[in-house]
Amino acid sequence: LVIMKHLLFDLIDCPSDLLDDEDFVRLSAWNAAKESKSELINISCHKFKPQGVTALAMLAESHLSIHTWPEKGVAKCDIFTCGEKCDPHKAVEYLGKAFKANKIETDAFDRLL
Repeated sequence: LVIMKHLLFDLIDCPSDLLDDEDFVRLSAWNAAKESKSELINISCHKFKPQGVTALAMLAESHLSIHTWPEKGVAKCDIFTCGEKCDPHKAVEYLGKAFKANKIETDAFDRLL
């Protein structure tokens, strides 16, 4: 039996300049993967016009995503991991601090294989 963890989380009331900075979002995804003790394979990032950024980090253990809405001060994120060594909660904690979120709402799911 393999237990996988899937965390869906919202970073709320974040500064819009951070949410609209593609380089910052990319670096934050990289750091969050490292904080969770996941093995980062690749990061893809896209800056939308007029605003917003999406970053997807491919992890050996699955993935991490960040989708931002600067006009709302919100990032909608998830991290999905498998394996004993990863702690996806550390990624949530890191991203909350990095994006200066005044509130974090998280739903956590254990998924079995």
